[in-house]
Amino acid sequence: MAYDHKEIESKWQGAWDKAANFSQDFSDKPKKYILVEFPYPSGAGLHMGHLRSYVAADVISRFLRAGGSNVMFPIGWDAFGLPAENYAIKMGVKPQASIAENIGNFRKQLDALGLSFDWSREVNTTDPDYYKWTQWIFLQFFKAGLAYEATGFINWCPKDKTGLANEEVIDGRCERCGTLVEKKELRQWYLKITAYADKLLDGLKDLDWPDAVKLQQQNWIGKSEGAEIDFKLVFKKNPGDNSWVDKDGNPAHISVFTTRPDTIFGATYLVLAPEHPWVRLATDADHDALLNRKKVLDFIESVRNKPEMERIAQDREKSGVELEGVTAINPATGKEISVWIADYVLANYGTGAVMAVPAHDERDFSFAKKYNLGIIKVIKPDHEIDECYSGEGMLIDSGEFTSISSSTAKSEMAAKFGRVKVFYKLRDWVFSRQRYWGEPIPLIHCKQCGIVPVPDNQLPVKLPDVDKYEPTGTGESPLASIADWVNIKCPKCGGEAKRETNTMPQWAGSSWYWLRYTDPKDAEQFAAKKNQEYWTPVDTYFGGMEHTTLHLLYARFWNRFLFDQGFVSAPEPFLRRIPHGIVLASDGEKMSKSRGNVVNPDDLISKFGADATRMYEMFLGPHELSVSWNERGIVGVKRFLDKIYRFGESGEFGADNAKIHKLVQKITSDIEHIKFNTAVAAFMEFFNDFGTMSRADWEKFLKLLSPFAPYITEELWHMLGHTDSVHTQPWPQYDESLIKDETVEIVISVNGKKRGTIRLPAGLEGNDLKQAVDSSELYAKLGLKDKKKEKIITVPDKLVNFVIKE
Repeated sequence: MAYDHKEIESKWQGAWDKAANFSQDFSDKPKKYILVEFPYPSGAGLHMGHLRSYVAADVISRFLRAGGSNVMFPIGWDAFGLPAENYAIKMGVKPQASIAENIGNFRKQLDALGLSFDWSREVNTTDPDYYKWTQWIFLQFFKAGLAYEATGFINWCPKDKTGLANEEVIDGRCERCGTLVEKKELRQWYLKITAYADKLLDGLKDLDWPDAVKLQQQNWIGKSEGAEIDFKLVFKKNPGDNSWVDKDGNPAHISVFTTRPDTIFGATYLVLAPEHPWVRLATDADHDALLNRKKVLDFIESVRNKPEMERIAQDREKSGVELEGVTAINPATGKEISVWIADYVLANYGTGAVMAVPAHDERDFSFAKKYNLGIIKVIKPDHEIDECYSGEGMLIDSGEFTSISSSTAKSEMAAKFGRVKVFYKLRDWVFSRQRYWGEPIPLIHCKQCGIVPVPDNQLPVKLPDVDKYEPTGTGESPLASIADWVNIKCPKCGGEAKRETNTMPQWAGSSWYWLRYTDPKDAEQFAAKKNQEYWTPVDTYFGGMEHTTLHLLYARFWNRFLFDQGFVSAPEPFLRRIPHGIVLASDGEKMSKSRGNVVNPDDLISKFGADATRMYEMFLGPHELSVSWNERGIVGVKRFLDKIYRFGESGEFGADNAKIHKLVQKITSDIEHIKFNTAVAAFMEFFNDFGTMSRADWEKFLKLLSPFAPYITEELWHMLGHTDSVHTQPWPQYDESLIKDETVEIVISVNGKKRGTIRLPAGLEGNDLKQAVDSSELYAKLGLKDKKKEKIITVPDKLVNFVIKE
């Protein structure tokens, strides 16, 4: 009979739902916590990227269960935030309604794929019983001084009408919708992630993560060691009066951060970011320090919405304006130098000001050339150069430091002219959003008491159900207009007070969800310590590359903080990270509705079956690389499944086949090393040329295939008369004596250089190996018989190296 995937998948899906095979609790078995990024339930349903990581995680989970581990493989919903709210707006419904409908659809799709999730641990970030603890964790940040309110320029998406964290801006555009981001000054809540910069860097060292992922986080945190140096300001209008002070009452000066204090004698001008606080103060109408105030203001306005990536691009022409009427004193030379603002300096790095050394910095050099500014060489390179030299060398024209190497002088010059300092590229996390669909921030504004945390016994602060929730674009959340929700009594003094009306970002609920999976129904704490100590940290975490500086960085920050507070038992949340490449359309382009090249998993499952869809998704290519979809390939996988179904139905078993032992070794190794594509290829190769197979061999084959194709293997297992599940069987073992090759390829080398290869019987050693090589055609061809050999080095089954006197 033909393999009817629809009938068989429906049959076993129902049976598995009743059996609840995949719920796990404490056990004496070794624990394995396998996690996959939980989806945000958009209206589009599952896409091919979801399948890539979900099926891979399922294969690993099934493999580990069969190997004797106690496996937790949970699932839930990341349902707050922009994607869900924007979809609801598009559909003209409330987010609560669209989320419920979308989760129902996602659940059906996940079940159809035969994924072995432990549904008893299901969580939803929009459930008040869940976000009660998201709010509680935020309050721990607040009480520790790591959540604070400030007004400043932030990234603003004009389409989504909300503020964005730096990590949500990609090449100057909104990470979600691609709109060009603007700068907007708003009151915001921040989480002080910068306080954890060093811990986040140090924690990467012991993680089994791809080097590319670690490097991306290291570069984002961007630790720089150098010096902070003060440059005193001089004003043309009244050069003898240094009483002009900044808003904090400090004598007027500019602090710069530099990683090259050894070049300070070559600093010929200062450059400030247009957003620098001193520039904003000096351009205020109350001050008259600048002689070209309007020109400066016009330039600031022209730069305001330029993407940062464009501003700092190395090959882009730099532009700026001199702050006329103000100069600075180089503390090393005592000379006055000009002060500029320029687009290539950013306010969010270092102090927002740099000392420009055009002879030894490419950007400063091009700027100095354009505006005819001074260029003074203070480092002599090892070789002659015509223009800028950014390396190290011997100092020249550097006062008492002349003739000292620049690397040696760095620390001494940093101490003499300033102070040793470490800066980070990482900025504090902009945590508030001017949207409706998010966790309310559990704080109260009281005129008498200031900012007061909501008491624990009043959590959760529930999101009110409203009819109108669209973003206002005014910088205020829609919640600000709900008077009966906003206006309350202060829990501290009983006076009139107002709730905080901004909501949390989508990343809040996903920054701790793996902890809740360990104890999802607990009403007294976010997760009991005994549950955490047993299950965490996560052993293997599957997900996308795109979340490296978003979710992964935030999750590590929250976990580190909770560990320091004594609330969790492991400092790092995820021991091993397995990112997947993108699934491109058959035309090599990214799948999108606008291109009309989207592949719908539902259609594939209906046409070819879940097993074929799963296996082809794993067969496309190496898990970590981007791959292109090609429907012709899934047809081949479906034919393979039809073939094994016909064999199982025929019951035509023969003698034992030693080849099955090699297959067991191959599939075991490939799963352990995340080489799913070669494992699928090995199944097909074996079945195309297995010759004969006993019933015992067939049972081994079904067990090996079951993590990849759970439905058909369950059906074929029961055809053999079994009443238990193939998914409860132990993983097959192989006989070492039956996996050795009869012949092996031996490399023949002369003085360490490969000269060719020959095939010999496996297992030859010492004199037996040398004699076999001596009698080979290659030995004669190389003329080795007449050569005087000083030494012969043999490596069984691999190599024979002849050391001869030339």
